[in-house]
Amino acid sequence: MIKITNLSKTFSGVKVLDQLNLEINEGDVVALIGASGAGKSTFLRSINYLEEADEGQLQIDDFKIDFSHVNKKEILELRRKTGMVFQQFNLFERRTALQNVMEGLIQVKKMPKDEAEKIATEELEKVGLSERADYYPKFLSGGQKQRVGIARAMAMKPRLLLLDEPTSALDPELVGEVQETIQRAAKNKQTMVLVSHEMEFVYNVATKVLFLENGTIIEEGRPQDVFHAPKNKRTAEFLSRHIKVITSPVGDSFSPTDVSRTKA
Repeated sequence: MIKITNLSKTFSGVKVLDQLNLEINEGDVVALIGASGAGKSTFLRSINYLEEADEGQLQIDDFKIDFSHVNKKEILELRRKTGMVFQQFNLFERRTALQNVMEGLIQVKKMPKDEAEKIATEELEKVGLSERADYYPKFLSGGQKQRVGIARAMAMKPRLLLLDEPTSALDPELVGEVQETIQRAAKNKQTMVLVSHEMEFVYNVATKVLFLENGTIIEEGRPQDVFHAPKNKRTAEFLSRHIKVITSPVGDSFSPTDVSRTKA
């Protein structure tokens, strides 16, 4: 069980996260949706302390952290339990794909090089990049770079995988390969929190959808429920602009194929 309680963050006097609460069960894929500036990425980055939350608590199994007074040891332990996939890949340009995946294992988990290499090789194979292990990032496509990023995060065996707009920096023809990699991880019961504007992908991969507005969760539920019959007017307005069909609660005409790939 992963539990987030009263998570809050203020920038320049503006509250961008306002007492957010979330419980995540093992194997859940929680998708955060909402307009730009709603607080989605800040929420995600605050979970692993890339953004310093003002207050709130996080519990991952027996590990607990209070963001209002956190120390370096707790931050390191938090990073061991979470993995992050970034929008802009954030690979080391002077390291090969294999070395990028090994880096966290050696530096964070203090793993011997030969053991780290074995795990990194296995993770690159899972994302279909065994033949690119010795390539530097400049010789990889955007989709390949992002799959290296996913392999790097998965190599750490995170209890919680965080994905911040993992396909938004990709050309449209490269989006599918990254989405398929994430969907495979979901089928293997990897627990995730995902920020995405790809509504069809959210519908197909998420077990729970949260709609954020001004740093507050104003609606949450199964994708079928949120997309079929949103309870909040603001959710309905947002979805009506970014999917082809919003039906009545009966939902006779709705299907996943109705969801557009148009980004928010």
